[in-house]
Amino acid sequence: MSTFNDFSFAGKKALIRVDFNVPLNDAFEITDDNRMQATVPTISKILKDGGSVILMSHLGRPKDGPTEKYSLKHIVAHLSKLLGIEVQFANDCIGADAVDKAAALQPGQVLLLENLRFYKEEEKGDVAFAEKLAKLGDVYVNDAFGTAHRAHASTAIIAQFFSPANRTFGLVMEGEVVSAEKVLHAAQKPFTAIIGGAKVSDKILIIENLLDRATDIIIGGGMAYTFFKAQGGKIGNSIHEDDRMPLALEILAKAKAKGVNIHLPIDNIIADKFSNDANTQNCASGEIPDGWEGLDAGVESRAQFAKVILASKTILWNGPMGVFEMPNFQAGTKAIADAVAEATQNGAFSLVGGGDSVAAVNQFGYHDKVSYVSTGGGAMLEYFEGKTLPGIAAIKGEVA
Repeated sequence: MSTFNDFSFAGKKALIRVDFNVPLNDAFEITDDNRMQATVPTISKILKDGGSVILMSHLGRPKDGPTEKYSLKHIVAHLSKLLGIEVQFANDCIGADAVDKAAALQPGQVLLLENLRFYKEEEKGDVAFAEKLAKLGDVYVNDAFGTAHRAHASTAIIAQFFSPANRTFGLVMEGEVVSAEKVLHAAQKPFTAIIGGAKVSDKILIIENLLDRATDIIIGGGMAYTFFKAQGGKIGNSIHEDDRMPLALEILAKAKAKGVNIHLPIDNIIADKFSNDANTQNCASGEIPDGWEGLDAGVESRAQFAKVILASKTILWNGPMGVFEMPNFQAGTKAIADAVAEATQNGAFSLVGGGDSVAAVNQFGYHDKVSYVSTGGGAMLEYFEGKTLPGIAAIKGEVA
């Protein structure tokens, strides 16, 4: 495996797996191009070296082959604008049009292939399909961290058709892997993990894996109410999982045995209905009256969490502290964002990942004030659960 910046792409056709699974409106206009923008440095480096680029991606979840709404042709004009050159398009990813256009590609040119998932073989990890894709390029570059947890043809299987010297991560993947490994395997202490979201069941594996690494774990969002109820507290109508209460108690016991500090909210902002215009009040945790539900971390909790974060040298943030999409219940999540940004400014290393956390950081204008923002929601979650990601293992020549 080669390091991306050390690799010379002069005269090479680089076959790049990108994640251009971007949202489109009814007029096929891109409503968020962050994933496309993220790959521009990778593509630009290859072109500057004197190489050419063949891009392959999926878009959406097409069920029965080619589907107009999921065609990547809709993003060609915007991609051309981002790169400053005219991007060519092949109306297939392995057929004659793709083969002919890839063969004719000259240094400095870019070709985008049609949606990989128009073939069921992509998600099945079909070897023959992967081999057809591999024949289009000289070098394989995986720059799609968001799909690294899938053993699909273009994300993992394809790597076997390139020698270790001719396969590499792109800059997006390198940044993701380096940052994630820094947090998981080389974290400076104190190391605080901030875990939010609605359900304990969604985050149990990541919490258990972090019990061996973190010094402090902040648990917020809807999942906190399962912990409160498990300890005999009153949670009113708050979201919770009765079947996960024994697990919540087990996590608390394991943390105590390992000397890990678990921080649950001291108080909560509660509401009499799930609505931004609900009546609200600040209420001590475990004392929520019937007919009310917790929708955000309370005033004291925000101060307590900020104090823990500001004392940290390594920070991982995955999941919001409340229903931050509603303006009246975003103060807890914003307090976390404020503290993470301040701690980073003071020298801490901070990694933010997971769709809601990333959305919060962007919404509050802190995208450039944390150390790293992960683009790969599900992939990052599985990585921090301790799982081997097929897309990473394939480039490294390891077995997933």
